[in-house]
Amino acid sequence: MIVRDEFLSKLRRYFGLNLYEVKIWTALLSRGVSTAGELSDIANVPRSRSYDVLESLEKKGFIVMKIGKPIKYIAVPPEEVVERVKKNVKKDAEVKVTRLDDLKKTDVVDELRNLHTQGVELVEPTDLTGALKGRHNLYNHLELTIRSAEQSVVIMTTSGGLLRKVEGLKPVFQEVAKRGVKIRIAAPLSKESKAAEKELKGIAEVKDCGKSKARFVVVDGKEMVFMLMDDQDVHPTYDIGVWINTPFFANALQELFELAWKEMKKVKA
Repeated sequence: MIVRDEFLSKLRRYFGLNLYEVKIWTALLSRGVSTAGELSDIANVPRSRSYDVLESLEKKGFIVMKIGKPIKYIAVPPEEVVERVKKNVKKDAEVKVTRLDDLKKTDVVDELRNLHTQGVELVEPTDLTGALKGRHNLYNHLELTIRSAEQSVVIMTTSGGLLRKVEGLKPVFQEVAKRGVKIRIAAPLSKESKAAEKELKGIAEVKDCGKSKARFVVVDGKEMVFMLMDDQDVHPTYDIGVWINTPFFANALQELFELAWKEMKKVKA
């Protein structure tokens, strides 16, 4: 049996199996029922390892052991395997989420927070900068930065950026707005982004900035994240941002935003 390496790699990625497991599993799928020795020869897996691999696949729900002599193994239909893997992934995720929620109730987080606070106190403000690669990482850091806001959040973004922020950051906007944080967003408004703007009613004030393509966020005039690429020209995985924790630069940019904000058009009802 010949199975392409590319196909085996996909199986390893999707099902979380090691190389020997995918080789034995695909060999059994091609046979339906087979012994460990036969599968070892077909899959080119050392016979000393085939029994351990088959036991692992059985525990994961990929195969069933047939009672008798010699012991044979039966392949579970792939559709059923997918459902079993989904169920196990959900179960594992729920266990990990519960474990992390429980961790919040312990003194471990307090100790970690104290370590971080002591470490930050030893760092010069100009050293608190970092590069953020990939839009997923960018939005994770934006969420963290915005959640720490005490007074204000100003955002300059693109039409597409406004849609993404409503989709990904609306819960954190609601959270800080309830604390009295003032949120203002400037973006070129299209038909699609105007619909997104309606979702922010009562949470943030949105104005049309015309054709501007600037992309940055300033929190409390102290901390900021600005993006280096035009989001229309870059793939999300190659988007790049810079995080800076320096009041001088952040406040200067916010003052420029304030001047531009006065000239921007309010969204018409």
